[in-house]
Amino acid sequence: MSVATNRQPPDRQLATNIASTVTDTPTPSADRSFFGHPRGLSTLFFTEMWERFSYYGLRPLLVLFMSAALLDGGFGFDTGEASAIVGIYGASVYLASLPGGWVADRLLGLRRAIMYGAVLISAGHISIGLSAFAQGKVPFFLGLILIVLGTGLLKPNISAIVGDLYPEGGARRDAGFSIFYMGINIGAFAGQLITGYLGEQVGWHFGFGAAGVGMLLGLAIFAMRARPTLGDIGMTPTRHADPATQDRQVRTVKMVVGAGLGILALLVILTATGTITIHAQVIGRYMAGAMLAMAVIFFLFVFSAGGLDRDEKKRVGVIVILFLFAIIFWSAFEQAPTSLNLFARDFTDRQLGGFEIPATWFQSVNSAFIILFAPVFAALWVGLARRGGDLSSPAKFSVGLLLAGVGFLIMIYAANAVVSSGGTLKVSPWWLVGSYFFQTLGELALSPVGLSSMTKLSPRKYVGQMMGIWFLASALGNLVGGLVGGHVDPNNLQQMPKLFTWTTIALVVAAAVLAALIVPIRRMMVGTDRPARA
Repeated sequence: MSVATNRQPPDRQLATNIASTVTDTPTPSADRSFFGHPRGLSTLFFTEMWERFSYYGLRPLLVLFMSAALLDGGFGFDTGEASAIVGIYGASVYLASLPGGWVADRLLGLRRAIMYGAVLISAGHISIGLSAFAQGKVPFFLGLILIVLGTGLLKPNISAIVGDLYPEGGARRDAGFSIFYMGINIGAFAGQLITGYLGEQVGWHFGFGAAGVGMLLGLAIFAMRARPTLGDIGMTPTRHADPATQDRQVRTVKMVVGAGLGILALLVILTATGTITIHAQVIGRYMAGAMLAMAVIFFLFVFSAGGLDRDEKKRVGVIVILFLFAIIFWSAFEQAPTSLNLFARDFTDRQLGGFEIPATWFQSVNSAFIILFAPVFAALWVGLARRGGDLSSPAKFSVGLLLAGVGFLIMIYAANAVVSSGGTLKVSPWWLVGSYFFQTLGELALSPVGLSSMTKLSPRKYVGQMMGIWFLASALGNLVGGLVGGHVDPNNLQQMPKLFTWTTIALVVAAAVLAALIVPIRRMMVGTDRPARA
């Protein structure tokens, strides 16, 4: 996993410093030309903005396209199968970040990993766009695979370079990440509006094409601006001091990557030729079990053979607890591109005068609320801390779970109204807007706190791996959200209120259980602010 540190070799760093002194040209980290931040942040900001434009622009279209009838240009999949595919896709994107960071660290370097990732994502979108003319499903699913591989290379490593722009750390670095995070949400907001309109109102592949154009813009920006704005940051991978060990590590990475790509290519060929048949819901359930097993094995290893002292084991115990509750939260939250998206399409009154609001536009509500309320939550936590009333991490998690529960409670009433009418009623769009409002507040209470908690609670030698575990919780959430999302089906109305009811119960019960554990967890977090042993 990539770690946000300056990876320039000492001799190259010295040469850079001498050159900047002689020419009076500021180094990337000293530059303040982008709103008081390094100019390189603008390159990363716009690259990531367009990448998120493409990712979030494509994702909500997937379930609508695959479940649309053949006469409407779709694949005609049932909603359960289409939703499961979206869940597998979302989970795979998060999982790919783990080997993506490893390959960048050991073999490619951050900059080449980002460039190769952007090329793969662009190729994936082109393949999906061309599937309209290929009269088959192979180019479509090949495109999704390429996007997963490319995102795994780009996503973790572009964030690492943001950190490398601020070797001094501190508040300026936090502010830089806040600006970067804003770019993510601007891209997500715009992507869902533009691709959603084109995909639903003009043609599916126009929407897919717009997402691809966004990624090509991101690729062009990074290719043209990386060298003049980032200097040597991220150009070289981490190197071991012993050349023999370094060569062995490189051979290992190449062998693992080659074997993995070979197995993947074989699976694609066997599936494309009809030799094997893949059922997404079955694969999704096996994936969920395998991912949980990975987490269990990892935590057992850390506790039994990780060389931790008593306090460190307690803090890792807290990470286990937060990991489990994070899975519950993300399993609900990541129903947005599946169950809630289908509800918007089939059961929401989207007429505004003579204009029909695209169902995918409701996906942009979350991004809009994040842009509006992220500064409010940041100020709230700071204000509480100044007054001595700062909430602990488990308390904030509990609040986040409860707020998300309120969001799904709202959907129970909307779903029951649809069922009572026999499926003929289309409810007000404000039901969905209200649900997304509370879910977003829950996300703001839980997600940033989770990231921060991983860095504070982790033993130093396991920080990168614990961050991977946090993203594993998100991956599981995407997968579960996809597996249950197909329960919003016009042909089986009774499933819908049951889904929202059980989701609400899971969130509220989880919030209550975690609230009851706040005091014992706080005792386990003793020493969090002390430096962890290396």
